Amino acid sequence: MDLTIGDQAWLDQVVEEIVEPDLPIIDPHHHLWRYPGADYLAEQLYHDTSSGHRVEKTVYVQCGVEYRKDGPEHLKPLGETEFVVQQAKQSEELGGAVIAGIVGRVDLQLGDGLEDVLNQHMELSEGRFKGVRHNAARAEHPEALSIAGSAPEGLYEDAEFRSGLKMLGREGLTYDAWHYHYQNRAFTAMARAVPGTILVLDHFGTPLGVGPYAGQRKEILEQLKKDLHEMAKCENVVAKLGGHAMPDSGFGWEKNSTPPTSDEFAAAQRDYYLYTIECFGPDRCMMESNFPVDRQSLSYAVLFNGMKKIVADFSDAEKRQLFHDTAANIYRL
Repeated sequence: MDLTIGDQAWLDQVVEEIVEPDLPIIDPHHHLWRYPGADYLAEQLYHDTSSGHRVEKTVYVQCGVEYRKDGPEHLKPLGETEFVVQQAKQSEELGGAVIAGIVGRVDLQLGDGLEDVLNQHMELSEGRFKGVRHNAARAEHPEALSIAGSAPEGLYEDAEFRSGLKMLGREGLTYDAWHYHYQNRAFTAMARAVPGTILVLDHFGTPLGVGPYAGQRKEILEQLKKDLHEMAKCENVVAKLGGHAMPDSGFGWEKNSTPPTSDEFAAAQRDYYLYTIECFGPDRCMMESNFPVDRQSLSYAVLFNGMKKIVADFSDAEKRQLFHDTAANIYRL
C-alpha cells in the first residue's frame, strides 16, 4: 500500500502505549484551517487531542486564515477570531478538549486605533481572546523554507510596535513571538524595553536546519543556548517548548517511509527542551504541539509521549507545571 507522508495512515505506522495518561495537559499552541484536501478543523483536532493523552484545554494561535474579505485592512483578521469561536463551539459539541484561548492577529503598529481593534477581538471571542501574534519572522533565505516569514526588517526595534506591546500589557494580554533563531537577540532587547508585557517565545525561537542552515545544527544550538540564557533574565518572557518537528527544523522525518518513535524524537530534541527548562524554570515553560504543522513528522500521541519522556526524571509538580499550569497561568485559563 502506498502511503502519503503526513497522512493518518503514515502516522499510524507508529502506535505506542501512552506515557502517564493521567497527566493533565493544556496544549497552548495549535492551528486550525481549511485547505483543499488538508483541512484541520474541530473534528481533526478532536481526533488528535483524544488519542490517549489527557488534553483538557487548548489555545489556538493565529495563522492568517479565514480573514474577512471586505472592510478595512486592519479589521480583516477579526474573521479569524470569528472562525475559531465557531470551531470552538463545534469542539465542545464533540466532547473533546475545550479551545479555551485565542491568540489572534492584530497590527501592533496601528497606533491610536489599536485599543478599538483589541476590544473588538475580545468581544467577538466570547471571553477566549488572550493575546496577539504579530509575526516578526523575517526569512533570510525564503526559498529554502516551507513556511517563510516575511516580516519587515527591524520590527522589534520599531517604536510604534513597542508602543503596541505596552498596550497589550495594560490590557492584560500576552504577545506570542514567532521569529527565527538569528532574531533572538533582537527579541531579548525588545523584552527589556517592555517589562510590563508578557512575551511568549514560540518554538525555542525557531532554530532552522534546512537550506544554508543544514549541517550547522551544533553551531546553531550553541548560539541558541547563549541567547536563551540571556533571554531568561527577562522575567516577562516565557517559553513554549515545541514546534521543532516542522520540516524547516531540518530533522527530515517528513521524508522517511515511517515516522519517528517517541524515543527517536526525544533523543534528537532532548537538549533543546532541557536547556530551555534549565534557563527559564518549569513555571516559565509550557509544552506545545504546534499541530498540524508538526503533524507532518509524527502523531500527536507520539509527540506528547516524547515530550513526557524528555522530562521523565522531573517531579510530578514540575511535570504538571510544564504540561498544564504554566499555560493556565499565562493565558488566564
